Amino acid sequence: MSMGTVANGNPAINLSSPAHLRTDPSLVAEGRDTADNQDRTLLIIDSRALDRECFAQGLVVGGIGMKVVHLGSIDEFNSRDRMSCVAAVVLNIGGRKVGEPAVTEEIRRLCADLRPKPVILLADTDELPQILQALECGVRGFIPTSVGIDVCIEAIGLAIAGGVFVPASSVYAMRRLVESAGDARPLDGMFTPRQAEVVDALRRGKANKIIAYELNLRESTVKVHIRNIMRKLKATNRTEVAFKINELFPGYSPEGVPQSAHMG
Repeated sequence: MSMGTVANGNPAINLSSPAHLRTDPSLVAEGRDTADNQDRTLLIIDSRALDRECFAQGLVVGGIGMKVVHLGSIDEFNSRDRMSCVAAVVLNIGGRKVGEPAVTEEIRRLCADLRPKPVILLADTDELPQILQALECGVRGFIPTSVGIDVCIEAIGLAIAGGVFVPASSVYAMRRLVESAGDARPLDGMFTPRQAEVVDALRRGKANKIIAYELNLRESTVKVHIRNIMRKLKATNRTEVAFKINELFPGYSPEGVPQSAHMG
């Protein structure tokens, strides 16, 4: 395929498609012709039309080197007979969380249907708990929308080659957690000793009044600790605090926490 030019001299994208993939021209963007381009298609799934179209064209202009097909849903993809030529799938969940049941099911189903072909997740976050949960669902890459097109292309290429891509920020966060996990109380690497006691109580489902009584604190002080804990974890409520702690430290049972923190 030859790429045209627009008025400002930038390459224009040819939206034509070969007969075996003929569809609505708005759904297909072709990269530069290569020997294996005919058999290599990247599928983008995103319910937001403008986002997926811009992302697809950005990948092509950036030199992805394969055909890019963008659709609005998994069901729309499953209705099309193109599985054999798909090299990888990028699923954009936007601001949704991996832990949401519908999102988790969507990811798991797509990974199962495409295995062994890689699924890469695109999301508006680089939070470590989200990344870890996505990897557990079977994705082979987690791309935050804060990175550029070049990084996206490298991440997609790595996944197709058999690797797994995670953002550097998550690697640094994991390193800090590993370094702090050498102690008997890994929560101390993220929280003050008192906050760690409150976190443990939250994980056990205790109410503020009970936490205040057991830790000999004012209830207002407990609320301040909970707000600070939520801010550190980027959580929006008590339930999400417990969920994120369980994701970060599965099976964690703090040693050395005062016995009063385990009562009730």
